[in-house]
Amino acid sequence: MKTKRILIVDDELSIIKFLRAILEARGYEVSAAMDGADAIHIFEMEQPDLLLLDIMMPRMDGFEVCRRLREWSQTPIIMLSANGDASDKVKCLDLGADDYVTKPFGAEELFARLRAVFRRTAGSATIPTQSSFSSGDLNINFAQRQVTVAGNEVKLTPTEYCLLQEFVLNTGKVLTHTHLLGKVWGPEYREERDYVHVFVRRLRAKLEPDPANPKRIVNVPGVGYQFKNAA
Repeated sequence: MKTKRILIVDDELSIIKFLRAILEARGYEVSAAMDGADAIHIFEMEQPDLLLLDIMMPRMDGFEVCRRLREWSQTPIIMLSANGDASDKVKCLDLGADDYVTKPFGAEELFARLRAVFRRTAGSATIPTQSSFSSGDLNINFAQRQVTVAGNEVKLTPTEYCLLQEFVLNTGKVLTHTHLLGKVWGPEYREERDYVHVFVRRLRAKLEPDPANPKRIVNVPGVGYQFKNAA
């Protein structure tokens, strides 16, 4: 199995040293940057498997780094912040981050988040028994993890793809927030309802002709969501 490379971006040297030590002890390869501009340069050069990205940094903050990288890369991003405010978490997820961890955090919490993200990257949350799925102009090739709408490829992050896969494999069924969190993110995320809301919004923006009036992924008030097959 190829060794995973992680890029740490934080303006505190003590945090970088701590993260480097625990990650390398678990067999990860580690690179580091201390500001957003350097992070983008290193990211382009090394193409890491995952980014641990602090929010508050000089020259370019983590919000802007995340926004710029999501213009062309689907590499998983876990945001790090000393601010546990829900609005910051939602902003990070809206910008394309896959997860959000509040400082201070323990090593085991971080490793649990890494395992969950890499599990979604590998697509092992659910194994489809069918090779493809079609609904109207939406087509999914499960073997290639490729999604197209009206013949145009839609780029999804690993988490977006896993959420869409869970929906389409349960077409017509009402899926609760708890079910989606457990199946897509993992048992440690069962209280993170914001994750479902934000990622459903991201999917609608990419898949629905009119995201404000969704026809594919619809709300079931007080319960969760339902994926409806297009006519």
